[in-house]
Amino acid sequence: MDAAFTAEQDEIHRALRELLAERSGPDDVRSAVRTADGYDETLWRQLAQDLGLPGLALPQEYGGVGRGLAELAVACEEMGRALLPSPLIATAALAAPLIAALGTGAQRTALLPRIAAGRLTATLAVPDGSLAIALGLAGDPTGGAWAGGGRAGGIQARPVGGAEGWRLYGEAAQVLDGHSAGLLLVAAHTGGFPRSRTLLFLVRPDTAAGIVRTRRTSLDETRPLARIELRDTEAELLGADDTVDVTGALAPAGRGVAALLAAEAVGTAASALERTVEHVKTREQSGRAIGSFQAVKHRLADLYVRVQAARSAAYYAAWDPAAGGLALAQALEALRITTAEAVQLHGGTGFTWEHEAHLYFKRAAADELLFGPVHRLRDHAAQQAGLFSPPDGQPSASSACVAPGSAEQVAV
Repeated sequence: MDAAFTAEQDEIHRALRELLAERSGPDDVRSAVRTADGYDETLWRQLAQDLGLPGLALPQEYGGVGRGLAELAVACEEMGRALLPSPLIATAALAAPLIAALGTGAQRTALLPRIAAGRLTATLAVPDGSLAIALGLAGDPTGGAWAGGGRAGGIQARPVGGAEGWRLYGEAAQVLDGHSAGLLLVAAHTGGFPRSRTLLFLVRPDTAAGIVRTRRTSLDETRPLARIELRDTEAELLGADDTVDVTGALAPAGRGVAALLAAEAVGTAASALERTVEHVKTREQSGRAIGSFQAVKHRLADLYVRVQAARSAAYYAAWDPAAGGLALAQALEALRITTAEAVQLHGGTGFTWEHEAHLYFKRAAADELLFGPVHRLRDHAAQQAGLFSPPDGQPSASSACVAPGSAEQVAV
């Protein structure tokens, strides 16, 4: 692995930092999140048309740039530094890879060029609180219990035959950018309990009947969430038929999402740390800057090490997405600790709701609620790596604790 940025990656980094320094200050962020879409639509069009961000990782045959995850991670880090509210994660990280992996040729041709050009935003809708499991980050998505399990609950799909396609019924309560996305990828169960399976469906909110989208009041306004209610809503199956392996596609997409979220979290943590360092240089106590005190220096040094370690993990995951879950866990933990220290080191002003330190702190808390928590990310990664599996020929922990010859041992 070559850890140095290429000239193209350096150019993405430089261009984004200059643009967002001018267009996405704290006041700009607060104004953008209060719009109907929850982001600055003019800035989003500029990012899409001038820099090609939504299509960075999409193939050139579909209007993309044809680059990889690393280039998109560079963009996400810079957007995280600015706390930029945008549909990039939902569109380019969640929805586009699934359309590319599972969609028919006609679906890819119709949707991906519009996504790459920034004319269409999209997102993934899964039932309540199951996004991290659906993506294979905090649990095993196989079996599809997170989507309803073939019983009541979740989101259910039924075929209606002919050209009418499918109908969906159910609710997803925490859909990222769900209130503004022009296309919804909805995970739903079908087949009933005997032939239960999870499928993905395309729902076009502007034309489909029986859909209600409500923007929710969220902890982090820069990461807007929506409740999607589906009442016999018309939908199109993503893929050629209902035998596509949806859970097999969700896990690889989830690893890429984790790498990009990790890079974004690192950018947010780095920005919070830089602002805190600038503050302690000028804030005085007893006639000297508080940054000159040894205790403050030690705290800042610890934060710097955490952020740099998380940055290394994030870019390793962009190179090898299999490490995405662990990189995300490390980045979210670094972000939580850094933003909490930022509030503390800003003193009395840092505790006021209007101070910009709260924007960073709320991003840290909301991201861990939506994509974590950290201990579950690490636990699932350890389970996948087989760290808790007994060596060959050795008894499991449960049987080792049972007396030889006992009824319990026989049961084990």
